[in-house]
Amino acid sequence: MVSTSQHDWSLHRKGPADQARHLEKIKEAIKENLPEIIAEESIITSDGKRLIKVPIRSLEEYRFRFDPYQGERVGQGNGDSKVGDVLGKGPSQGKGGRGKQAGDQPGTDYYEAEISVDELAELIFEDLGLPDLRPKSTREVPTESVKFTEVRKKGPMGNLDKRRTIMENMKRNALKGKPVFGNLTNEDLRFKVWEQEMRPSSSAVVLAMRDASGSMGEFKKYITRSLFFWMVRFLRTKYQDVEIVFITHHSEAQEVDEDTFFHLGESGGTRVSSAYSLCWKIVNERYDPERWNIYPFHFSDGDNWSEADNKLCIELVNKLLTVSNLFGYGEIREGGYTSSLMSAFTQIKDPRFVIVTISEKRDVYPALQKWFSRGGVAIG
Repeated sequence: MVSTSQHDWSLHRKGPADQARHLEKIKEAIKENLPEIIAEESIITSDGKRLIKVPIRSLEEYRFRFDPYQGERVGQGNGDSKVGDVLGKGPSQGKGGRGKQAGDQPGTDYYEAEISVDELAELIFEDLGLPDLRPKSTREVPTESVKFTEVRKKGPMGNLDKRRTIMENMKRNALKGKPVFGNLTNEDLRFKVWEQEMRPSSSAVVLAMRDASGSMGEFKKYITRSLFFWMVRFLRTKYQDVEIVFITHHSEAQEVDEDTFFHLGESGGTRVSSAYSLCWKIVNERYDPERWNIYPFHFSDGDNWSEADNKLCIELVNKLLTVSNLFGYGEIREGGYTSSLMSAFTQIKDPRFVIVTISEKRDVYPALQKWFSRGGVAIG
């Protein structure tokens, strides 16, 4: 027989403890499936404030499937089949071809967990940081931390140092032959002084370049916006001293505002060097490398108009690398196709030139991890 004590307070905490354990399991499930979750269209198109619903058990499991972006495929057989031959009938297709019938097998139970975009972002960003981030000026900026600096005889009562006040009172009374606490006066009061901690400024600029040419179809456009959506949110969540410059390009490049960057339609040809030329011009005119950490990031499908422009791109990338902490190039690769621009970029051996490729939505998260692997010091 099991008995409980009225003093066993763990019984009163069982509900909150179970809830906390349940929430932790949800968090673990979401974290394990971040690659599938973060590129969901409902998240990318949200206003960043609404709750989003994540189906915990309905996430895809590993299975064999055809690549939808490949061309013709070869089937299996003994070689004597002809067009129009019936290969087989399923159990639900009897005579008369009535089609599918209701099944009798159990399904997979799942539920939708609600999580805010901010909570999801916290899970995504916890291991990310700007690589090789360095202090670039003697300017100091305040932090959220404060530190105790000295003790004064005057100050607000909220800063009263009780221990030192008692000690001062007892010392004063001891000089009069009565080493006890009592007869408190204003002369006994002591106040702590607090100051906000400062840190060296590590100003940084991220130059986000997006291919807006006609070859960027719906899937490519969606993947590009998804990647930059999380990049911008990451930078503004974790850093205070980072500026973001938005550049779009087709055969010509232009600096745009954030709204235009994410919503500009795709059209025209592709001359990638126009984006790199504009990026170099902006850095020279506004961002002195002695005072700024510089991070260019470009995302494209790699379709460039000529080999001559590919060579010019290599020259411009090497030039930008002389002033950059890291240069990130991302490319959407469909059906195993390698672009001429990607082939040209294999000549660049600088470790600060980091290439990522994306073939499907689940590749967005690994791309972010590769570009922003924790190697720098957070400045926010």
